[in-house]
Amino acid sequence: MDTSHLTLLTDLYELTMMQGYFKSGTNETVVFDAFFRNNPCGGGYSICAGLEQIISYIEGLRFDPEDISYLRSLGIFEEDFLEYLSGFRFSGDIYAIPEGTVIFPREPLVKVVAPIMEAQLVETAILNILNHQCLIATKAARVCYAARGDGVMEFGLRRAQGPDAGVYGARAAMIGGCCGTSNVLCGKMFDVPVKGTHAHSWIMSFPDEYTAFQTYAKLYPSACILLVDTYDTLTSGIPNAIRVFTEMRESGVPLTFYGIRMDSGDLAYLSKIARRMLDDAGFPDAVISASNDLDEYLIENLKAQGAKITSWGVGTNLITSKDCPAFGGVYKLAAIQDDNGQFIPKIKLSENTEKVTNPGNKTVYRIYGKDSGKIRADLICLADETFDPAKDLRLFDPQETWKKTTLRGGTYEMRELPVQIFKKGRLVYRSPKVMEIQAYCDKEKDTLWNETKRFVNPNEVFVDLSDRLFDMKRNILDAYSLGKP
Repeated sequence: MDTSHLTLLTDLYELTMMQGYFKSGTNETVVFDAFFRNNPCGGGYSICAGLEQIISYIEGLRFDPEDISYLRSLGIFEEDFLEYLSGFRFSGDIYAIPEGTVIFPREPLVKVVAPIMEAQLVETAILNILNHQCLIATKAARVCYAARGDGVMEFGLRRAQGPDAGVYGARAAMIGGCCGTSNVLCGKMFDVPVKGTHAHSWIMSFPDEYTAFQTYAKLYPSACILLVDTYDTLTSGIPNAIRVFTEMRESGVPLTFYGIRMDSGDLAYLSKIARRMLDDAGFPDAVISASNDLDEYLIENLKAQGAKITSWGVGTNLITSKDCPAFGGVYKLAAIQDDNGQFIPKIKLSENTEKVTNPGNKTVYRIYGKDSGKIRADLICLADETFDPAKDLRLFDPQETWKKTTLRGGTYEMRELPVQIFKKGRLVYRSPKVMEIQAYCDKEKDTLWNETKRFVNPNEVFVDLSDRLFDMKRNILDAYSLGKP
């Protein structure tokens, strides 16, 4: 849980490569891109998250005497290299797409421009942080979309893969749209709402269900959500809850936030009966909350069945992204600076088309339709390229190049997505608070068409290459095919 010192959170080969660069006198400035190849869960978009933790990692990047002693004990590092590490500090530039931004495959989320030894070292930690938080933020956005405006509480801490995954997963879930988390440490660390009710054990520890409900209501009258399925939901739980709500009202206790929670059974059927019982008793504004291994698909299905649930607690399937447990982000060399300060593009080839990288020092522009405010496409281009939205813009699919469209000048707007985070090793960016990021993320999701948000066969948002970048990539590929790398 100590985010101030994660220097050894790296794969061994990053350090052995660093020593190789050091011993050979190689330390040119390079460009590395962190990006991902496919949206998780077969979705049409992803959500960027984790930048604040990347910042903390970079700021704390240093080898203390204990780290050096450990590395010496491995017997593979020479003393002059260990001496270099003892004074190591990050001195490069980092650009990144801000947290909460809607993102798509192949576009650089983080760009590191630094001496190659520095850029190599930070690979593993950057990917570890990005891959986890982007995954959970994306899953949360999907769950919240299925809930259609109902509150979604994250409460998966006990099922998360360890304390870090529980805390930072909850953080990412809040960015994705959850209204609160059960995780108290996350609430303290990131100033996000913490919420909760009570367990079945609370009910079972009292002589009867009514007494348990009554005691809880006296303790927490302004947050009185009663768990009604410990014994029998319809014949015991809900009637006892109604009895307690009636007593509260008759004694003058304001019913500001109250209701029931169900954690088992046929939630669609039970919620309809519960709604009728509560309404008939004079409690039409009582919350009906549900949990029980929910995910976006089950919530969507319950909505389609007319379930009367108004609040959702989602645990295991959210905090673990159970159906898609990995984000798949990668970190690839894109350019090396020559003696004249020019970036020489580099490319990774593969028989798999999706694994062929985009070369060069790049940036990303988002293109919006002026009439709709919705995303039309993203454009990956070289960092020094500029565009005039008053002029026509031709876009084409970089794989299936016959698929083309032209946006007429004046009909679209463009926004450069990456911002500078570090400049010559110095932090130049203020990370917003989590709830500020959530508000920004909500606006970002509104720029997506509903067809892109659907869970089955979502409409693809095109990520295209500029003409200059496409031509550069094609020329490099042609040179390789002729045996001239």
